[in-house]
Amino acid sequence: MYIGEVAKITGLSIKAIRLYEERGLIIAPPRKGRYRVYSATHIELLNLIKEAKLLGSTLNQLKDVIVYKDGKVDWKLVGDFLENIKQELLKQARDIQIKISQVDACLKIINTS
Repeated sequence: MYIGEVAKITGLSIKAIRLYEERGLIIAPPRKGRYRVYSATHIELLNLIKEAKLLGSTLNQLKDVIVYKDGKVDWKLVGDFLENIKQELLKQARDIQIKISQVDACLKIINTS
């Protein structure tokens, strides 16, 4: 599929897709005449990049994670990266729960006074 279709499917701008290609996050798709033809793998990677950025990852971090071996993405490395994000989010959730408990304790003291 062409870049316009990919942009609609992923919700990314054409400019962003070209930037990710330029930075090596996605392999340049083969051309059909003058046009790049993107595959389902390109869509998967673009969605991954989009989601990872929403979770706070930078393009530089992603560049270290989206590694190609023999022209294919090393999905294990990507999985390990996502697992690290998950663990960090769980830690943040625990820290927030502790803070909520502290606020509740303060409220209890205030309400019994």
